Amino acid sequence: MSLQKCTVIYDGQALVGPADIPLIDFLDACNKTLPHVCYHPALEPLQTCDVCWVEQAGKLVRGCTLRSHEGLEINSANPHASAAREEGMDRLLAKHELYCTVCEHNTGDCTLHNTMVDMHLPIQRYAWQRKPYVKDESNPFYTYDPDQCILCGRCVEACQNVEVNETLSIDYTQQHPRVLWDGGTRIAGSSCVSCGHCVTVCPCNALLEKTMQPDAGPFTSMPQSLKRPLIDVVKALENTIGAEIVSGVSVIDTQLRQQEIKRTKTVCTYCGVGCSFEMWTRDRHLLKVQPVTDAPANGISTCVKGKFAWDFINSPQRLTTPLIRENDRFRPASWEEALDLVAKRLLAIRDETGPDSIGFIGSSKGSNEEAYLTQKIARLIIGTNSVDNSSRYCQNPATEGLFRTVGYGGDAGTIADLAQAELVVIVGSNTAENHPVIASRLKAAKKQRGQQWLVVDPRRHEMAERADQHLRIHPGTDLVWASAMSRYMFDHGYADEAFLTQRVNNVEAYRRSLEPFTLDYAAQITGIQEADLRAAAERIGRAGSVCIMWAMGITQHSHGADTSTALSNLLLVTGNYGRPGTGGYPMRGHNNVQGASDFGCLKNFYPGYESVSDPQVRDKWARAWGVDPQRLSLEIGEDNFMMVKLASSDQLRAMYVIGEETAFSDADTTNVHQGFSELDFLVVQDLFLSRTAQFADVVLPGCPSVEKEGSFVNTERRIQRFYPVMPPLGDSRPDWLILTQLAARMGFDWGYTHPGQIMAEVAGIAGSFAGVSYERLEGWKSQLWPVKADGSSTPLLYTDQFKSADGRATLYPVSWQPPAEEADADYDLLLNNGRMLEHFQSTNQSGRGGRTTSLSPEWYVEISPELAAGRNLNTGDWVRLSSRRGALEIPVLVTDRVQGKVLFISIHQGKEGINQLTGEHHDPAVNTPAYKEIAIRLDALDRTPHPNPLPEHNFRHGKRTPISRVPVEEKWRRDDYREPPEHEPHPEKF
Repeated sequence: MSLQKCTVIYDGQALVGPADIPLIDFLDACNKTLPHVCYHPALEPLQTCDVCWVEQAGKLVRGCTLRSHEGLEINSANPHASAAREEGMDRLLAKHELYCTVCEHNTGDCTLHNTMVDMHLPIQRYAWQRKPYVKDESNPFYTYDPDQCILCGRCVEACQNVEVNETLSIDYTQQHPRVLWDGGTRIAGSSCVSCGHCVTVCPCNALLEKTMQPDAGPFTSMPQSLKRPLIDVVKALENTIGAEIVSGVSVIDTQLRQQEIKRTKTVCTYCGVGCSFEMWTRDRHLLKVQPVTDAPANGISTCVKGKFAWDFINSPQRLTTPLIRENDRFRPASWEEALDLVAKRLLAIRDETGPDSIGFIGSSKGSNEEAYLTQKIARLIIGTNSVDNSSRYCQNPATEGLFRTVGYGGDAGTIADLAQAELVVIVGSNTAENHPVIASRLKAAKKQRGQQWLVVDPRRHEMAERADQHLRIHPGTDLVWASAMSRYMFDHGYADEAFLTQRVNNVEAYRRSLEPFTLDYAAQITGIQEADLRAAAERIGRAGSVCIMWAMGITQHSHGADTSTALSNLLLVTGNYGRPGTGGYPMRGHNNVQGASDFGCLKNFYPGYESVSDPQVRDKWARAWGVDPQRLSLEIGEDNFMMVKLASSDQLRAMYVIGEETAFSDADTTNVHQGFSELDFLVVQDLFLSRTAQFADVVLPGCPSVEKEGSFVNTERRIQRFYPVMPPLGDSRPDWLILTQLAARMGFDWGYTHPGQIMAEVAGIAGSFAGVSYERLEGWKSQLWPVKADGSSTPLLYTDQFKSADGRATLYPVSWQPPAEEADADYDLLLNNGRMLEHFQSTNQSGRGGRTTSLSPEWYVEISPELAAGRNLNTGDWVRLSSRRGALEIPVLVTDRVQGKVLFISIHQGKEGINQLTGEHHDPAVNTPAYKEIAIRLDALDRTPHPNPLPEHNFRHGKRTPISRVPVEEKWRRDDYREPPEHEPHPEKF
């Protein structure tokens, strides 16, 4: 909100408030209400509802178009303006049947109802007429009822210019206008990605969550055979007693519902964007997820999972009591028995075979406080640094590249910096499906402000389709083009020499290391035409501000750390660090994979990335924890990858795994399962009896984020607090409480009774979190680390200095090394792999209830048209994919999203999953498995084709219909349109 003040004269009264904000918001800040329906603070003025008319300078204007400024004089009480507003509302009601007391949406969140009540309309002037359309229930998550649609266009604006999926439109020239999906009348099969933006902004019940239907209120679940006659009676009654009496009943109903409905702020449990929103619940029933404009990372934006994929919280498959394995079967146990057994066995193994014979895997889905307790138990009680989290499988190479060059293991800036960059280079990141809300911010920047995109990826996903330039690269060769770009910058005068001189070390040595990386050489290695490489280099060199985003398409290769280093080097060479709209942004995959690392679930770092091998650091943590420094190890521990390998060789005897599906997610499934089988003792703490839990000796039922309190760190280093939406299911317990109770049984009664106490402890020790507190994270507030002791955040890193001893960055030479596994005569194809929008990881959460799964229930492999033609394959044909480790049988989907001999498969489905094909080749710097390097052989199978591997109702079949804005001018141009306050002959059309 603006810090400048101004005075606005409103109905003769001088009002002082923020300058240059929408008039409606200005009046709201001054406790004045201007009636409105189509206006929404997160959207551009739509001018469609005609309910906010005011008089300015003797003319009627729509109030939503005005912004506050000094000297603005407005008259709303003028009879002409009042009549215009009433006419506008009358037209809306002609398109919407008011039956509020039996409407699921009468929960206080219906803008149409609330505005109608505030305006005290005596009666509905125009008779409501049913439209010639049926209610669309084809989407698994929400419905569209044309009979309730007031044609305000909020949903269209949200879809076109906030989400920028560009699915929805309204054709005001139709005989009976309605909202359209890809120009058609059915949601299923359109390009709708079920992000829920349209439902969030709908001002009535035209678009409504299915979880709100039919039991959102005390009278809403009555059968239609009773509801319809009741509505007809009430509508007839309105004509005799007036609308206000009837609406008064609905206001009472609203108040009764609000007493039952609980609204709780939480943070999404899926990807690393860090979306926050309210959850509306009645007891354990989740009515809806409601984003708010105050949410710092996402505003009103959500994706299909954050908005709708919460069926798992009440899944009958949830673990609700501890389990102990006896005679190779699980039996229920009390918490006392289970925790006593875990404490006894872990201490015994520590004493018998040493602290380093036990390994801990913390959860990238658990809270920061839980990550902290995990590493505290490992280091303080057991005495080992063998603690890790799932960042080992995805983002450790990116972190290593940043450590080498600029010093902090996190994004250089915020989502806002990505949105304001002149050029965004997107490398190995299917952002629209993996981080959809960030993709929406970028799509909006591109559509509305002309932001440029350079996408480097073997696959033509949505970001590539929308890019200014897409470079289809041979997988695993990104280091070469990135280094060639750096050389080009030096050779063609695009290097920021002043920045390099003032702020960067090792410039000359690095420049010499670039000698092999000519554009010609890069073209040979990457498969990209030299002219295209030159065009990309010019694009980067000429851009005033550049951000580079990368994800698992870079990090899950055998030299992902080196490639990440090369990308950061390129940013340094061009001076693209430390300024708004610049920097490196490795996208974090899980909701708290950043926080799990930040708060110490790493083999070599205490919380705040303080080295375990530094004696001074060890002494500091020992003093804080009240123990002798000798109790804490100076030896770097083992990571996830090595723990599993050591389990197979008897060097690791026990493991404690929290919220990670390691048996599904780790590379080379056969060896992982063997390692787990060889352990003397395995504890798994999770929500479900996962594939990993099936190997356990003790299973402890934890809680999802909605059943506990804590904090997460998103991909932009933003710390956010979440609150308990509902109590733990059954006898499950918050994970921080389980760990606290376990520690007490192991001789360390820390006495935590609230996660805020744990955060306070961390803030008192780790410098990066010095000013973090639950008070400063209250509600929608957030902090971005490093946080100074006074509580001030650091949204943009490196503005003054880099994280190094001398405050300077380092250009870090890297050399080209080919992928550890390439195609050859026996295995002649490459199998790329990654995520899909509607699923998440092993689908342990997103797959419950069947709604998200229904979008794409089957596993398939994408093959290129040229490969399909060469092998005589069609969509649906079955093939066997064989690697050097294993094989799987799967139908094919022929698509130009992939090209040549590079295939694509999702990581989500399948009984054993993709990791029956992956190997143990890995990045030697950080031990991240090279998941993306799978050489395969494809053999056609004589088997009845699958009729539809990707169902026709899936959004990938849709054809978007982009428009710049809601075409309200089409309505105004119609011969039968009359501007209020003149009465309208056909109000149902407007």
